[in-house]
Amino acid sequence: MAEYSSILLENAVDALAKLPGIGKKTALRLALHLLSEDGMATEQLADALLKMKRNIMLCERCYNISDSKVCSICGNPHRDENILCVVADMRDVLAIERTASFNGLYHVLGGVISPIDGVGPNDLKIAELVQRTKKEDIKEIILALPATIEGDTTNFYIFRQLKDFEGKISVISKGIAVGDALEFVDEITLGRSIQNRIPFSQK
Repeated sequence: MAEYSSILLENAVDALAKLPGIGKKTALRLALHLLSEDGMATEQLADALLKMKRNIMLCERCYNISDSKVCSICGNPHRDENILCVVADMRDVLAIERTASFNGLYHVLGGVISPIDGVGPNDLKIAELVQRTKKEDIKEIILALPATIEGDTTNFYIFRQLKDFEGKISVISKGIAVGDALEFVDEITLGRSIQNRIPFSQK
């Protein structure tokens, strides 16, 4: 017996339920909400999602998500280009930006080293980070990776790769609990961790 009276509704619920954090009940509620909306609203949502998927790109400088070749952060003349914050993914950029405690630039690795998940150094933008230190006038690199074993492993790997870097290398302070992802840390704690960063060698 079919769970729903409409196969079209069932297909929509199944599609929505594939999104992270969305169960079948929430998916059904969302699908019914979209069904009750006028057609224009649903079409606008679908159009926005399609345009995002088709047109969004990675910034050619920092590898954050962008609408153009260079993202709005890298293209902002008021940002401090001497300080580079290294993060795992674009969600961390959003989390740090919400704190309003950092005015430098970013470098998005695209993840962290995790052998169990099949992610090695060559799968990340680490080589590109090393190249940036040679081409740009960077005086400090802040390693703002997750407080996990994988994050620490990536920190140490990057530190070794930057052996010729003459600037300062620091890590965010441990106001963040071990195992926490930056996107789930409250803005005050994350902001203080950025401001109270410590030299990597003292970690």
